[in-house]
Amino acid sequence: MRSSRLVFLGLDGLPWSLAGNLCRQGLLPNLAAVAGSSRCRAIAAELPELSPVNWTSMFTASPPGRHGVFGFTHMDPQTYELRFTDFTHVHGPTIFERLAERGLFAKVVNMPNLAPVRPMRAMLVAGFPAHALEGAVHPPALGGILADHDYTVEADTVRGAEDPAFLLAELHRTLACRETALDLMWPDMAWDLFFLVLTETDRLGHFLFPALTEPFHPWRSEALGFMAAWDRLVGKVLGMYDALPGPKRLVIMADHGFTALTQEVDLNAWLVERGLLRLSRTPASEWDTDAIGPGTRAFALDPGRIYLHTGERFARGCLTRSEAERLAQELTRALSGLTWKGRKVVRSVLRGPELYHGPRAHLAPDLVLIPEAGFDLKGKFGRPGVFGHFGRQGMHTADDVFFYDSTGAEARTPTDVGRLILEHYGLPASILGNI
Repeated sequence: MRSSRLVFLGLDGLPWSLAGNLCRQGLLPNLAAVAGSSRCRAIAAELPELSPVNWTSMFTASPPGRHGVFGFTHMDPQTYELRFTDFTHVHGPTIFERLAERGLFAKVVNMPNLAPVRPMRAMLVAGFPAHALEGAVHPPALGGILADHDYTVEADTVRGAEDPAFLLAELHRTLACRETALDLMWPDMAWDLFFLVLTETDRLGHFLFPALTEPFHPWRSEALGFMAAWDRLVGKVLGMYDALPGPKRLVIMADHGFTALTQEVDLNAWLVERGLLRLSRTPASEWDTDAIGPGTRAFALDPGRIYLHTGERFARGCLTRSEAERLAQELTRALSGLTWKGRKVVRSVLRGPELYHGPRAHLAPDLVLIPEAGFDLKGKFGRPGVFGHFGRQGMHTADDVFFYDSTGAEARTPTDVGRLILEHYGLPASILGNI
C-alpha cells in the first residue's frame, strides 16, 4: 500500500502578515483558502535569514551548525577567496535521499541551493544560485526536456533592478516556467513527495516591496497583477492537491519574511572608520575579501555576519583568543548603540558559539546581528559610507515567515518543517545529530 503522499509548496520570502493583508483585500483568493485557516501561522527563520541557509535547513532537516551553510557566500580562511555557496558546501543527507533509502520517490522543482545536483533516486530541478540547466537537473535527460520547453532557472534581476517593467516581465516568464515543470512532472503520480518552490515573490520583494504595501505606489497595479498570476498558480497547485486520493498532506512554507528597506548599513565601512578593518589595497569590487589586510581585527560578510580575525582561524589573523573575546564584547556594546537619524539600527547581537551547535559550527560567524526592521546589514568592501541605498527596496526579516500544515502540526523554523516531513514518513530526525 502506498504511503501517504506529501505536497510541499515553497513561497520564497512571503511574509505571513502581508499574505494575510492581501488575502483580506480579496487580492489573493486562492491563497486565502489556506491563509485564513487556524493551521496557518508565522514561524521564524534560521539565522542569518537568507534563502540558502533556510532552504538548506529545511531540505536537510538540520540547522546551520550541522549542514554548514551560513550565507550566500563563504570565505576561504587561508586564501581569503570569496565564493558563492552551493550544494557542494552542504553537509549531511537531504530528506530526498533519506526517503530514497526507504524506497520512496521525490520530485523537486526549483529548490534553491540544490545545485550542482548529485545523483540520487529522485527527480530534481535546482534553483538559485544555479543559472543554467546544466548541473541543475537530475536525471540529466530531464534537462533536455525542460530546455525544449524554454525553462529558465532564474530571472535576470541585474537588469531588473534598474527596470521594473523588465523585472515584472521576467518574473511572469519564470513563473510560467515553474508551471511548465509542474505540468511535466506531476501527472504520472510516480512520486511520494512533490516539492515546488516559487522564488518570484522574493525577487519582487527586493525591488518592488513597497508596491505591495503602499496604495498609491506607481508600480502597485503591475505588482498586484503579477501577484494575481502567482495566486492563480498557487490555486492550481491547491486544486491538484485536492484531487489527490488520500491519505495526503499539504505543507506550505516561506524561508524568511520581508519588509520595506529604509537603509542599507555597511558594517565593513563602520569597521574601517574605527580602525578595526584595514584594507591592504583598494578593493577591486564589493566582494573583494582578498583586500583584507593583516592588521584587521574584524570584518563582516552579508548579512550582518561579523568574524573576529584570529590567528588560529585565519591566515592573516592577528587576534589571540582572549583579545577576540574582549573585542566581541566591545563590538556588542558599540553596535547595540548604532543609530540612523535617531533610530536604533541593531536589535540584538548574538554570539555564534551560543547560536550554532553541531559539527560545522566552527564555520559560523563570531557575531550575528539582528537588525531593526528596515535596516539591511551588509558586509561589502570599499563602500564610501556606512549608510546608503543601492537599488533595493525590500529586505529579509527573520520573523513573520509564512507556514501552513494541513495536519495542524507546529514548527518553529524551517529546520522543524524538514523534520516534520521526515516524521511523516516514519523517518527519525534525531540521527542527523550524529552527522
